[in-house]
Formats: sequence, C-alpha cells, structure tokens
Amino acid sequence: MKSEHEGSVESGSGPELLDGLVSLDKDSQLQRGLKSRHIQFLALGGAIGTGLFVGSGGILALVGPLPLWLGYLSQMFVVWCVMNAIAEMTTYLPMRGITLPYFTNRYVDSSLAFAAGWNYWYAYAILVAAEASAGAILLDYWDTPVHAAVWITIILIVCLALNIIAVEVFGEAEFWFASIKLITILGLIITGIVIMAGGAPNREAIGFGTWNDPGAIKPYVATGSWGNFLAYWTAFVRAGFSFITSPELIGLAAGETVAPRRNIPKAARRFLYRLAIFYGVSSLILGCLVRSDHPRLLSPESNANASPWVIGIQEAGIGGLNHVINAAILTSAWSAGNAFLYSGSRILYSLAATGQAPHIFTRTTRRGVPYAAVLGTWSLGLLAYLNVSENGATVFTWFMNISTISGFIAWIVVLITYLRFRSALKFQSLLDTLPFKTIGQPYLSWFVLVLISLLTLTNGFQVFAIKAADGGFDYKNFLAAYITIPAFLLLYVGHKIVYRTPLAKPLADIDVVTGKKEMDEWCEGDVKPVPKNWLQRVWFWIA
Repeated sequence: MKSEHEGSVESGSGPELLDGLVSLDKDSQLQRGLKSRHIQFLALGGAIGTGLFVGSGGILALVGPLPLWLGYLSQMFVVWCVMNAIAEMTTYLPMRGITLPYFTNRYVDSSLAFAAGWNYWYAYAILVAAEASAGAILLDYWDTPVHAAVWITIILIVCLALNIIAVEVFGEAEFWFASIKLITILGLIITGIVIMAGGAPNREAIGFGTWNDPGAIKPYVATGSWGNFLAYWTAFVRAGFSFITSPELIGLAAGETVAPRRNIPKAARRFLYRLAIFYGVSSLILGCLVRSDHPRLLSPESNANASPWVIGIQEAGIGGLNHVINAAILTSAWSAGNAFLYSGSRILYSLAATGQAPHIFTRTTRRGVPYAAVLGTWSLGLLAYLNVSENGATVFTWFMNISTISGFIAWIVVLITYLRFRSALKFQSLLDTLPFKTIGQPYLSWFVLVLISLLTLTNGFQVFAIKAADGGFDYKNFLAAYITIPAFLLLYVGHKIVYRTPLAKPLADIDVVTGKKEMDEWCEGDVKPVPKNWLQRVWFWIA
C-alpha cells in the first residue's frame, strides 16, 4: 500500500491521471465501448437474475405471496434512491476510470473508500459464485447424468472468456443476454396472466386462489400481527439479493460509456418503471401461480432444482414450455455472473492502481482489459464448488445472505458519499452546476440511509429466535448473515490506525472542481442522434 494522493494530477509520457487512476486526457475519453443500449441493459441485466427467477421461490416458501410482493416493492424504492444518488455523482464527473470508492475517497475519507472498495470486490466475487451455483441448480432440473461440478466449470469458463477479450465483446454479450432475460420475463408475465384467467390447458382459473389456500402470509418466528410484520421484514431483506450492486453497474460503466451525461440519466430515469414491470408485476403473479407450501420450492429441506416459474407452468399443464423457460432462466444466471465478474474486476483494478491492492492487478491486455483483475475476481467464484459437498439450495442461500449484506453496506457508503458530495457543492455554492438532479434530495437519501442500516443490523434476527433442529445455535446462518459487518469494520479501522486519517474531510477541503472543466468541454461534443424514421424513434426510446 501507499499513501493517498488526494487531488493530485500525475503527468508524464502517458495520459494525465488524477489520483493515479482517473484519466483526464481527451483522447482517452474517446476510447469508450459501451453505448446507450449497453448501459441500460447492463443495469437491467444485473437486476434481473437468479434472485427473481430462483431466489424468489425461497422467499415464497418461507413467508408467503403477500410479503414476497411487498418485499420487492420496498426494495425497488430503495434501489431507485441509490440509483439516483449514483447517477448524480457520475454524470457530474463521468471520467474514464472512475469507481464509486474513488468518489468516497475524494468526498469523504480514504479509510472508508479502502474498506468500501474491498467490500465491493468481495460482494461481486461472491455473486459470481452465487450465479454459478444457481446455474447448477437450474441444470439439475433436467436430471442429467453430468456432475454439478462440470456445469459449474462450464458456467465459470464462459464468464471468464467473455470478460477477458475486450469491453466491446463483454458489452455486446451482456446486451444479448439481457435481451433474452427481458423477453423471458415479459413472456412469463403474459403467460402468468393467461394461467390466472383460466387459459391454460387445465382450464382452471386460479386467480388469487393461493392467497386463500394456503394463505397470503405465513407468519414468521412469531404469531399474529408481529409474525406477519416479521414475515414482511424478512422478505424485504431477502429481496435485496435480487437488486444488490445493480445500480452500481451504471456507475462503474460510466467511464466507458459513450455520451455519459445523456445516457446515464436516461438509464437512471427508466430504471424504476422497468423494475416495476419486471419485479412488481412478476412477483405478484408468481405468488398466484405457485402455492407457498409446494414441495419443490427452494429450501434447505427440499433440495429444489426448479425455478418457481417453471413449477407454475408445469402445474398449469403447459407441455414443453417449462423446458424452454428453464433454459432462458439459465442464461440469466450466465448474464448476471458475466456482469458481476466485469464489475468486480474493475473494482480490483482500481484498488491496485491506487496502491490498495497488489500492483499485479493493474496488468492489462493490449486492448485494455485488466486480465489480472479479471482472473483474481474469477478465482473467488470457485467457491461455487461448495455445491459438490453441500445441498445446492443451502449453498445458494449462504451466498445470497453474504452478498446481500455486503451490498447493503455498499449502499450505506454510497449514500454517505453522495450526502457529503452534495453538502460540499452547497458549501461551495456549486449545487446549481449539477448536470442531472433527482427529486427529494437530500431527504430521500437520509431516509433510505437509516432504512438500509436497519436492514443490515436485523437481517439475521431469526438465528436468535429459531433454534437449529438439534437445539443448538445456527452458527452457519449467523456467520452468513453477519460476518461481513466485522470484516468491513476491520478494514476501515485498520486503515485509519495505519494512516491516521481524520474521521471525514472538512467540507471546505472536498475537491468538487478538479476534472469538471475537462468533462464539461469533452461532453460539449456530444451530438444527440436524430431519428430518421419512426422505427429509429422507437429504438432510440427503448435503448
């Protein structure tokens, strides 16, 4: 490690670098391979993954359909607020090479940035393992003679190959992966409505029948109103896995995005209503298609090998479609794993570039891909092989819990960073220079900051209320729920002790100016494309 070089601009034979990481060189700003459609589908690709297609079944089995739906709606609001904060910061300084920990270092404190950077990397790497694990669960649906370890190997190798070639290849692959997901989820929503109305081969109009039998809510831990609330709160926490780090994908890719001040706000504005369709509507329908007591839903006891969507279609008697849907859902695991490997590698590269990780991770290919960071992140994804010795559903749930809390901690840091950034702009009378402003700020950020903190501290409350089957303490789930918190604090406090950094930078010392002039000048060259016909007009609206 080396000491922080706050606000310093390094020059020499290479491009001008701010803080040894962020490029201000005009030529380097032109080397951006991600287009509008890439950036929008990257965010959706990260949000629509196995959390919706597989993890939702575990929530449904645990607490019932109503908490499942309310939990997703609540998390959508949280994600929207976090997305707005990230979009404001990245559109203000959309520099090539930026990461969210870079902003934390610049606006808050280097120790918090150090801990946040490693927490992000850890979360993304665990998510790669989670997606590979989920892929193995989905493939087991076909009861193939192939061992789960073989499927995990194939999934991990494909993700590695797509990330190691070039960012254009990654962006294009993610675009098509995400397109399959979007088509799949839209098809599932339409199919679900048809099944509910009685249009399935069995001619049974199920409507909201599952909300009456076995019931809309399964009280959790306690009984009565308190048990109902705890069921909702548990769903709220677990629904976080579906959205973890998805808003950050836009922030991480901003430095490699064409016309960022046009495309980042565009993606941020459309993120909420797209989530409303894909999560709000689909989670409501899902709770109607499958009974919460169905034996094949994801749980440690059932060793489930199917998505709840596949179960619902199979129960409706629609032959063959269940296999098509399972295959499409499998691509979603690949897509999400692909996106998380990209993000984790960029975080590790930035940590190495600023001296907070071994220098070897700064090595890149001739096409600029940080191959050493990609391999380093990918290696932690090998934890997916835990499926070989444990129940697949149990391993997937461990990964869900670990990555969810890492994600919550990351969101807490993002909101703290944004609030300091906004306060510094206001203190220096620069608030009106923000190129993109969102509603309700800073009040919404304060509210969501408190809310996420409560979710983080209470996420594993059930381990204290429910004894394990043998009457002992459930230490495995306790560690999965809380191990990330002391690990983060150890990184933060350890860095503070070593470098003796202040608690936070004074508002007057926060640099919100360096790089702004260069970005303003560069973004002035952005020419908004004009559609030539109605087909292009529709396409420009979509992507």
